[in-house]
Amino acid sequence: MKILTSTNYQSPVGDIEILLDEETLVYLDFAQNSERREKLLSRRFGRFLIQKLDSNLPIHQMLDRYFSGQPETFEGLTVSTGGTEFQRAVWQELRNIKRGHTMDYASLAAKAGNAKAVRAAASSNARNPISIVIPCHRVIGKDGSMRGYAGGVDRKRFLLTLEGAIS
Repeated sequence: MKILTSTNYQSPVGDIEILLDEETLVYLDFAQNSERREKLLSRRFGRFLIQKLDSNLPIHQMLDRYFSGQPETFEGLTVSTGGTEFQRAVWQELRNIKRGHTMDYASLAAKAGNAKAVRAAASSNARNPISIVIPCHRVIGKDGSMRGYAGGVDRKRFLLTLEGAIS
């Protein structure tokens, strides 16, 4: 059985749950998404156990800087996403979207290597296990609309406003 450690971070838009496999970030999402967490992590690890960790970690300082509006602060953070080859390609492309910018799903699919796989790119985006650090919130509809976000569209709008992508 896989043992993961858990810590939380209180953001301006709600409590964030952070899960680590030793020193490696494997999950970061808003805490109310426990059903999503179970689904994503069970698919990846099978059976797992979460042990609470009550210490201040480097990810906490990185999130402090992020939410204070400082430039990208997640450089050097070790992450592990699991996923298929295409999902990993999508998640890598998400990390290439610079703060203050957005991308539509068709462009994401093309950059991930398959311009015809728009639905697969959208599905991969929705299965991103490491929100904010892997900025799935930066993907919007081709018409500029705020499409789904596991943390909720209001949080997506907040994050994009914080980053200067929308006003």
